[in-house]
Amino acid sequence: MKEYLSPVDDVVKGVATDADSGLSQAEAARRLEKDGPNKLKEAEKTPVIVRFFQQMADPMIIMLIVAAVISAITGMVQGEADFADVIIICFVVIVNAVLGVVQESKAEEALAALQEMSAAQSKVVRDGRIVSVHSSELVAGDVVILEAGDAVPADCRIIECASMKIEEAALTGESVPVEKHADSLSLAEGQDDIPLGDRKNMCYMGSTVVYGRGRAVVVACGMDTEMGKIADALSQAKDEETPLQKKLDELSRVLSVACIIICALVFVVTWLKHGMGFFSNINLVLNTFMVAVSLAVAAIPEGLAAVVTIVLSIGVTKMSQHNAIIRKLTAVETLGCTQLICSDKTGTLTQNKMTVVRHETQNIDSLVTCMALCSDAKWDDAEGKAVGEPTEAALVADAAKRGFTSADLDSANPRLGEAPFDSGRKMMSVVNQDVNGRIVQHTKGAPDEIIKRCTSILTSDGVVPLTDETRELMLRKNKAMADDALRVMAAARRVWDHEPESYDASYLEQDMTLIGLSGMIDPVRPEVKGAIGEAHNAGIRVVMITGDHIDTAVAIARELGIIKDRSQAITGAELDKISDEEFMDRIEDFGVYARVQPEHKVRIVDTWKKKGKIVAMTGDGVNDAPSIKRADIGVGMGITGTDVTKNVADMVLADDNFATIVEAVEEGRRIYDNIRKAIAFLLSSNLAEVISVFVASLIGFTILEPTHLLWINLITDCFPALAMAMEVAEPGLMKRSPRNADDGVFAGGMWLDCLVQGIVIAALTLISYFVGLSIENVPLSDVISGANLGRDGMTMAFLTLSMVEMFHSFNMRSRRQSVFKLPTQNVWLWLAFAGSLVLTFVVIETPLSVAFGFAEINVGEYAIAMLLAACIIPIVEAYKAIMRAVEKRRA
Repeated sequence: MKEYLSPVDDVVKGVATDADSGLSQAEAARRLEKDGPNKLKEAEKTPVIVRFFQQMADPMIIMLIVAAVISAITGMVQGEADFADVIIICFVVIVNAVLGVVQESKAEEALAALQEMSAAQSKVVRDGRIVSVHSSELVAGDVVILEAGDAVPADCRIIECASMKIEEAALTGESVPVEKHADSLSLAEGQDDIPLGDRKNMCYMGSTVVYGRGRAVVVACGMDTEMGKIADALSQAKDEETPLQKKLDELSRVLSVACIIICALVFVVTWLKHGMGFFSNINLVLNTFMVAVSLAVAAIPEGLAAVVTIVLSIGVTKMSQHNAIIRKLTAVETLGCTQLICSDKTGTLTQNKMTVVRHETQNIDSLVTCMALCSDAKWDDAEGKAVGEPTEAALVADAAKRGFTSADLDSANPRLGEAPFDSGRKMMSVVNQDVNGRIVQHTKGAPDEIIKRCTSILTSDGVVPLTDETRELMLRKNKAMADDALRVMAAARRVWDHEPESYDASYLEQDMTLIGLSGMIDPVRPEVKGAIGEAHNAGIRVVMITGDHIDTAVAIARELGIIKDRSQAITGAELDKISDEEFMDRIEDFGVYARVQPEHKVRIVDTWKKKGKIVAMTGDGVNDAPSIKRADIGVGMGITGTDVTKNVADMVLADDNFATIVEAVEEGRRIYDNIRKAIAFLLSSNLAEVISVFVASLIGFTILEPTHLLWINLITDCFPALAMAMEVAEPGLMKRSPRNADDGVFAGGMWLDCLVQGIVIAALTLISYFVGLSIENVPLSDVISGANLGRDGMTMAFLTLSMVEMFHSFNMRSRRQSVFKLPTQNVWLWLAFAGSLVLTFVVIETPLSVAFGFAEINVGEYAIAMLLAACIIPIVEAYKAIMRAVEKRRA
């Protein structure tokens, strides 16, 4: 069936549903089981075995395997076959690849969970009631409710609509929204079908309602939709790197180049030392090659990319547990830089539980019934509450408390037409036919806009002309209510002799009769004031942007500590009179923007960004989407937010709470801090390995072999680096100023930290080696000549380097604070330490030691090696004290 060519009744029969009551829950569940979820086909996942071999595609890993194979072949040719290196390298490579696949899978699972949490919701009629369900649970025959800001969840035939316009650019390329209707279409002469863009009675998955409202029946889901046909031919999955990951890729390239240069230098030095006989000595060439491989293994922190990915994943999952759903990983990095939060008021700073508390009218029944009739919110008898937009729900609840429920009012006063609410004119109107057959228009909206369109007022004596004096009195009453932080709505009506010729707002909304004012309050969230204070301490400024009256906005902002007086507030109309240059100069004077339009929000965000600030912008309505997209961090509301807003946001608040933003900023700072700690730890450790191997090769001995270094990198480095992801926020984290977004990973002298710490670790490792030679009573000359391998020294160096890196991981819990003054312990780090100690003991004291070429060392050698390893803590403590003093003097 071509639904757009058929009458509504035929379409409804075709999908076996009811236009009024929709499907039953049981029938919807049966169809979902039969037809599957309303989802587009996802890109095929890479098989585990392919991902396993992708982990081995790293050039350094390939070099290791080649080195092991060459070593084995050379040994067989010389009759001295030893497969220990081959076995150890293969074992370590396989373990590393398995860990990589597991970490990738964990990250994917975390992100999939987040996508599930941020999945789109749809309002659908089930069993005659409007309920909210995941869009993926829609089935053919469902009746969906569509409002401005909603993403159309499936292909639907429109049943009824009021001034509904839908943007279909994703499907048709037509940028202008299409006005919809419910009438069936017909083919023109010679026409076989109607183009997609001309199907005015259909709405399609991937399009967005930008105006009005409507009701439609689902006729196609998932891959059967028009969007599904496109998706079938395209793979939409893209892996995007965050800025941090790009910086780390650049770092890896720098390290790779440095590694190649050092390896080449080793070959040149060895060649010059041995002359032309170098190339004729296969053992010498092979040994030099193994030294070069050792340096390559030492220089490249193999686990760095995996560690960063898993740290981000853990952090993002933790954020989601605290109601901050991160949709883009880049947001985690940017959160730590946030300098300004532009926050909506309603529902974010306040509880979004509007309650009418005051009326200004001489006919209370007429006021509350007008407000209730001119609303799309409805009273739910079963739930005992109003359901719909908060302001309208408060008005409907107010009428219900006085015995006027929306069901009774609607049945007695059927709606004939309407002019939907528009943020430009700040009002909405509906036209009803009352029980006496009269045609009555009911209008509600901003008092200043309503009052200037009224020519009469309803009093206890009936309708009388609205004089300038009375108009001024009503405006003063409006201001008095607003000064008490009430949100004020005005109600007016107009009686028609016949149904209006047009439902255009400009035609309806004039020559009206003012009925009165209703004042409601949305209480401030109790935790928000403290959160704003915390943001200020963290160097983050908070700005309120709202569509409310300026007096209401000022009262709330003063209570929350956002501004001190009225001079720091400005309206959208006043903003229009300020040039861009003047606004740039004065923008820091304003903390509250009231009565703003969507274009004002974009202008505010852009101006702050031009001043070099990192801006977060919150919003929930479709008109907030442009400014949210323009901000550095776009924050959508999970409860009241429209699908459009959520889709462009970087972060979605599951509880619509401002305090959650501040918590997310703190978490973002903690995550970035921990990533930098992990990077500094890995690089200082790897730098120590490079220095140790390079110095030893220049002198002419082998301090550690590639398998030793690979084992250290896998066991000693990765696990403590991952444990750092669980490190709690350092004291004073939210008292620091936001970091500069242009700062690199090594900003603030981290390069110097890595260099100094790397040199110290290398020195301790070399000392341990020489102590081992001394205890073994082996002259260094014997080791250089090859007369003795110096296995005691090598074993002690391995033990010291393994454990010094573990002790050093405790240093890295804070870059500047003493590890002994931190108020908490990291249990995960202690577990990593214990595990590393056991594994190091196993590889030295079990038969594995033969494969690794280790010697049996006594208790005294163990004690010396461990003591040297522990020395890293007091040495780094002294370095931290010096750096604290230097930084304090600079400040």
